[in-house]
Amino acid sequence: MTPSVGIAFAAGLLSFLSPCTLPLIPSYVGFLTGLSADELEVRRGTALLHALAFVAGFSAVFIALGASASALGVLLLHWQVWIGRIGGVVVILFGLYLLRVIQPAFLTRERRLQLANKPLGYLGSAFVGVTFGAAWTPCIGPILGAILTLAAAQASVGHGAALLTAYSIGLAVPFLLTALALDRFLAWFQRFRPYLVWVERIAGILLILLGLLLLTDRFTLLASWLQGLTPAFLKSRL
Repeated sequence: MTPSVGIAFAAGLLSFLSPCTLPLIPSYVGFLTGLSADELEVRRGTALLHALAFVAGFSAVFIALGASASALGVLLLHWQVWIGRIGGVVVILFGLYLLRVIQPAFLTRERRLQLANKPLGYLGSAFVGVTFGAAWTPCIGPILGAILTLAAAQASVGHGAALLTAYSIGLAVPFLLTALALDRFLAWFQRFRPYLVWVERIAGILLILLGLLLLTDRFTLLASWLQGLTPAFLKSRL
């Protein structure tokens, strides 16, 4: 696994833990399934299938965005150094936004698609996933934007799609686990709630560091350094 893929996976986890996403996860699970918390404990299989459909919906959107960003980068191959530098500045701005240093109006406006009725079966859950992937900002916007910027700096469309696949997996795994064990999630969330603000702060700091690496063209040096730390038996399996 390359460092950029690992970063994308971690970004997905941070998106799940963001203060305006995490508290709404139980509501999403209940909305998708139409079941109460007690019913979800009995019908875990139904909850998992709806969650899988939801995950497939938003993953399709994110992967398509990643492939498109990389395709643009490939078209502008001769300018990729500058794409990385400009992208680094953009990622730093995203980090500053998460740290509340800057608050541009276009990021602070909500763009949620409100759905009054419950979805129709698993296709409905997939449709809700698509709308989540296309419209859920600013909750995941800065982190997702940083990964898309990283994808645009790649020289391969496949690599860009891989980055957003890793991002989607990072966001999907905890959601699926929540659907399977909602009662445990609710108990854990009550303990974790006081630390939500630190998730955004840590994400902001990490985005600024990533932006600096892109801006100074040091990201490849980071990749080389991490590969040097990888044990030989793991390299032989990659």
